[in-house]
Amino acid sequence: MSTATPENGTVLRPPQHQFRSPGLETEMDPKPRSDMHNYVGSEKLHGKVALVTGGDSGIGRAVCVAFAKEGADIAIAYLDEHDDARETQRLVELEGRKCMLMPGDLGIEQTCEAVVAGTVTKLGKLDILVNNAGEQHPQNSIADISREQLEKTFRTNVFAYFFMAREALKHLKEGGVIINSTSVTAYRGSPHLLDYSATKGAIVAFTRSLALQVVKQGVRVNGVAPGPVWTPLISSTFEANEVATFGSDVPMERAGEPEEIAPSYVFLASNDSSFMTGQVLHPNGGEVINA
Repeated sequence: MSTATPENGTVLRPPQHQFRSPGLETEMDPKPRSDMHNYVGSEKLHGKVALVTGGDSGIGRAVCVAFAKEGADIAIAYLDEHDDARETQRLVELEGRKCMLMPGDLGIEQTCEAVVAGTVTKLGKLDILVNNAGEQHPQNSIADISREQLEKTFRTNVFAYFFMAREALKHLKEGGVIINSTSVTAYRGSPHLLDYSATKGAIVAFTRSLALQVVKQGVRVNGVAPGPVWTPLISSTFEANEVATFGSDVPMERAGEPEEIAPSYVFLASNDSSFMTGQVLHPNGGEVINA
């Protein structure tokens, strides 16, 4: 269901807010398009094993399904959104691929160690790591951001990426790939997402630096910086009136769907991008980025 403003015809979603963060895809109206229903794979990832953090819903779910359609087996790391995760698993298995679920807090170093080790033990190897899990907590002023919030946001959005990459590199062989999810906010900022934007800027620097460090090992490290995308993170962190107009300020005047973002990850995971490392793709609805 959607409505439109009479002033400019911008497509809006029904005002809504989930009181549980990071939110559930099952409770969104309308549901994000993340099942990649019209995507046709071409075996670009045949025989690969991919580990996707935050793969239970949103962009992560779309990436998992797209990778499965391209021939990869999938390990999903997520916090505790079990119903969403099981739905992603169902969609992956419909493509004839294996899918394992591993809940836990990736901000804890030992969880990251266990997730990577579990993937290799149960699926036999690791070829692709997608660091995608994240959290945000809008605040109007820097004075409203507590030390606890700052530490939690950085632990989930930055520390987890570091720990996951460190553990994955113990198993990635030549041709291995790491893809980090950053954000348009890393480039243009966000007055209400100060700590979140800072973490996304850190991810860009981390991506570029790690790419240089491991290039001689034959491992490529790239990133994706989505603009506004309709995911559970939005409906669980913004107020209902903000959710209703979310994404209408970009040139395309709408938020993207997860299925529109996932092909960027397929490109970076496959040999199509074999001459790219330390780079960031920008599916963002037309925003001009000075990168």
